[in-house]
Amino acid sequence: QVQVVESGGGLVQPGGSLRLSCAASGSIFSINGMGWYRQALGKEREFVAGRRSGGSTYYADSVKGRFTMFRHNAENTVYLQMNSLKPEDTAVYYCNADINGASYWGQGTQVTVSS
Repeated sequence: QVQVVESGGGLVQPGGSLRLSCAASGSIFSINGMGWYRQALGKEREFVAGRRSGGSTYYADSVKGRFTMFRHNAENTVYLQMNSLKPEDTAVYYCNADINGASYWGQGTQVTVSS
């Protein structure tokens, strides 16, 4: 059984920073890519950042220069470093992973940017 679990959300003031993590576990033979998405209240889920299997990353224009996605230590864990947060970044953030040819979603973690 494959699992994808996010953590690290919370409440932060505008201009602050948060780091989200996404860990994939279980019977994993290959990961073709991992990505972050977010869904604000009343809006559709949108792409935030992605990391291809070769290591290259790409970002939505709205977060470019402020968010950084990277892998550290554990092979099946990625992070989303979010700096200069804005109230419009408030959303539930989801991790998606293409594992063994199938798409898996985490349960989501709430990020709230407010003073």
